[in-house]
Amino acid sequence: MNIVEFQKCIEAIYLDRDRERGVDGTFRWFVEEVGELARAIRNVARSDDPAHRANLEEEFANVLAWLSTLASLTSVDLERAAISEYGDGCPKCRATPCAC
Repeated sequence: MNIVEFQKCIEAIYLDRDRERGVDGTFRWFVEEVGELARAIRNVARSDDPAHRANLEEEFANVLAWLSTLASLTSVDLERAAISEYGDGCPKCRATPCAC
């Protein structure tokens, strides 16, 4: 699945509910998920428990889903935006890897 397909998948599952919640409410959910990702990253750094690794993957997926929802609510094609910003390398120096 590419980014466009993922964004459309998340729209099909959640967009009606997300529209009702609005951008501000959805953004707050996104921030909460980023906090959960931060905790998962700390847990993996402290332990090699497979459960922590599974939780880390789940939290990355959740953050990506909420980011995708925010992009949809604000009429941003996430894939186009990413390619426009990073398709030629570093947005500042245009090098890959970054030479800044």
